[in-house]
Order: sequence, then C-alpha cells, then structure tokens
Amino acid sequence: MTTQLTGQKMFLAGNWVKSDRMIEVRDPQDNSIIDTVPAASEEHMLMCIEEAKIGAKTAASMPVHERMKIVNSAAEYIEKNSEKYARTIASEGSKTIREATKEVARCVQTLRISAEEARRIHGETIPFDQMPGSENRVGYYYRFPIGIIGAITPFNDPLNLVAHKVGPAIASGNAIIVKPATVTPLSALLLAEAFVQAGLPPKVLSVITGYGSEIGDVLVTHPAVRMVTFTGGLEAGEEISRKAGLKKISMELGSNSPVIILEDADLEDAVESTVSGAFWAAGQNCLGVQRVYIQDSIIAKFEKAFVERTSQYRVGDKQSVHIDMGPLISEKEAIRVENLVNEAIEKGALLLTGGERNGAFYSPTVLANVPEGCTISKEEIFGPVVLLYSVSDLEEAIQRSNDVNYGLQAGIFTRDIEKAHSAIAKLDVGGIMINDSSDYRIDTMPFGGVKKSGLGREGIKFSVQEMTEPKVVCFKLAIH
Repeated sequence: MTTQLTGQKMFLAGNWVKSDRMIEVRDPQDNSIIDTVPAASEEHMLMCIEEAKIGAKTAASMPVHERMKIVNSAAEYIEKNSEKYARTIASEGSKTIREATKEVARCVQTLRISAEEARRIHGETIPFDQMPGSENRVGYYYRFPIGIIGAITPFNDPLNLVAHKVGPAIASGNAIIVKPATVTPLSALLLAEAFVQAGLPPKVLSVITGYGSEIGDVLVTHPAVRMVTFTGGLEAGEEISRKAGLKKISMELGSNSPVIILEDADLEDAVESTVSGAFWAAGQNCLGVQRVYIQDSIIAKFEKAFVERTSQYRVGDKQSVHIDMGPLISEKEAIRVENLVNEAIEKGALLLTGGERNGAFYSPTVLANVPEGCTISKEEIFGPVVLLYSVSDLEEAIQRSNDVNYGLQAGIFTRDIEKAHSAIAKLDVGGIMINDSSDYRIDTMPFGGVKKSGLGREGIKFSVQEMTEPKVVCFKLAIH
C-alpha cells in the first residue's frame, strides 16, 4: 500500500506557494516518507524579503490590542487542534507522542505569554534637567520594532522553538521570516496555519522551506533583515556571525551541561531528575544533562541507582504513550553518537549500560571514568549519553564543570544553602537550577548562555527587548 502524500506548500508572505523542487520529509523511526515540502530557491527568499518590507510597516502600525488578539487567537487554534500538532511533531521528529503533547502545550503558553508581553513594551521619562543648561527640556524614550527578523530554527523542538521567535516578533510589531530545519518543516508550517486562522495580515510572517546552503545566506546577509535569531549548532552559528554584517544577532548554540550531586542531596530526586534530563527527546536537547559530577562518598550508590533507572527506560515506537524514548533524528546522527561512545570506550571509559544502536535508535547510555581527552567529554553529544564522574568536593566539581567552552545551564543537588550560593557565584553558565537538573526551563525566564553557548537571551520578555530599539524624544520648552 502506497502512502498518499498531500504535498505541502510553504507560506510565503501570506500565500501558500509551491516550488518546482520538493523535499521529502521522513519519519526517522523507519525512514518512511510522511510528506513533501517545497525546496525554495534564492529567488523565493529574495521575494520573501521584499514582501516583508511591506509586512514590517503593516506590523509596526498594528495597535497593541490587535497584536494581542491575533497571537492569542493563534494559541487558541493550536490548543483546539493539539492532537494534530502533537502527531505532526512525533511523526517528523524524534519526540515521543507524550513529549510532543507537552511541546504543544508549551507552544500555546509561549504564544499567550507573547500576547501579554505586547502590552508591556514600556519606555521611561528622562530627567534632562540633571545636566546644567537643560532645565527647560523634558522627554522620554519608547521602544519601536526593528523591522524584518530572520529566524533559523532547529529540529529538536520544531514547534515551540519556532513560536519562541514568531510570538515575540509579532507581539513587538515586526515582520519575521522563518527558515525551519529541513528535516522538520511541517510543525513550523502548522504554526503559520494558526496565524492565518488568527487573521494575521499578509506579508508579516513567512515560513520558507528549503536547504540552508541555498537560501540561508540570502536571509542572513540581506541588509533589509535587521536581526538574525538562530538556534542550532556552534559551527553554523559562527558561520552566521561572520556573514551577517551589521545587524542584531541572537544565538543559542547548545552546551554539554553539568549537574553536581553533593553528598547531602536527596538521592532519589537527583537520580530521577538527571535521568529524565539526560534522555528527554533522545538526548537531543541543548539543556540535556551530559556531565554529572558526584561527590565520591556517594558515587557507588548514585551510579547503581542511576543505571537501574536508566535500564527501565522504554525505547520504541514514539507514537505509543507507553514509550519513553524514540529514535534520533536520523541514522546518520545515531552513527555519530555511536562513534563518540566507541572512541571513549577505546580510550578507557567504562560502559555501565546502553551503547547499542539499531538504525536511528540508540539506547540510553551511561559512561563512567571517561578520559578528559575524549571528544565526548568536551563537546556537545546531542544524543542519549550521559557521563558520570567522581569528585572530592564542590570546588573540584565547579572547576571541572567550567572546564569546557560552553555555559548554557547547570544543576546542583544539595541541602546546603551556602554551597548552593557558592555554585551560583562560580559556575560559568547562563542559568543554574538548584535541586533540579540543567534541563529545566520555563518560557518566561531569560534563556541563553555564556562562552560558546550563544549570544543574547531568549524568553518572551527578553526576546521582545532584543527585537525592539529605544527611541529618545526630547522637548525644548519655551519657559520664561
């Protein structure tokens, strides 16, 4: 029996558009084709940008209450059709249906928070008379939208991470062009559908599908695009920053997040949190727990409990509600992870559980005694692999946690408030979770990292700040 493909269209400045070339969207679980999307050309992108110039003026002129109504209506549409959205996420990506359902719920919240933040784009009065000679001047500043925003989004959260760019952009009065991950474009197109149903004016939003090598540079380098917001890998991020030119750049580039377990921790909670944090979405998560530093007095007990809990993880059909973990995004990615693990084992790492690949599936894997020279100990794994290390005390754990080029988030489990504050002050990260794993986030908090984990901060309020600029207004009064 042959699957009937609908053949999706991309959303170009308010119109659903075909292309002469199509891209196959495959389910990583069995490599079956689930649909096709257009492969946009350079001409498509240039047309998109020209239309966005008009869209930016339309968006900037929309009153706040209209922006709020549209964004809230899009959220309501997604909520009413949540099952369709969740099935799409689970079909084109790696997430299980339970993980996908949670992502849809988060997307709804992301949009609703964006609508609320639209009413909070405030300015301030400026006391110009603080300077001698300016006694007859009064004024203020307000924030205005920057214009056209280019957004490049990843595969691991194909709906909510797109919403994290689109929601704030529209709430703050900008036009936005989204280039979603080539392997997971369907969820982004469904987000565009929600905004169409919500009554978003034409030309304000585009979701243009295609290969980054063919259309990415046009979006990144075009002078009319005043900001590029990118979530993805370090190498791509560095390339974008070199090419973008004089414009705003916001980047979240991943990490290899550490979690510290001290001897006074609630061990059961620590195990449960770090296992979940390591293997959520098959470990393809920028916040995922990669390195766990355990105080040596409890290392044996922690390792045993961690391996036991990991072995209970159910891997299989991601459309089943009984499954905890599905495949990686492709067999190629699973092979990459397999090679990293094998390199570590060859150099002396101890395999505690896992280490098996079947197509795009890679079993939840736990390694101990990983030599510092291994690639897996320094770089982002982006797969279901976690490394356990023994440390003598908090100071050693902090030093080793910081000894990498990334710094997105970290976690620490302790009942000692002074040790918690020591970790807060000394860990080089953008966020630290106390008695939780690194894999904790709500959509309102400032989100981003230091070092090579990125530039700027997301989180709705903070994205709105990035997507607007202050304009100063000063009145010179004729006061006698």
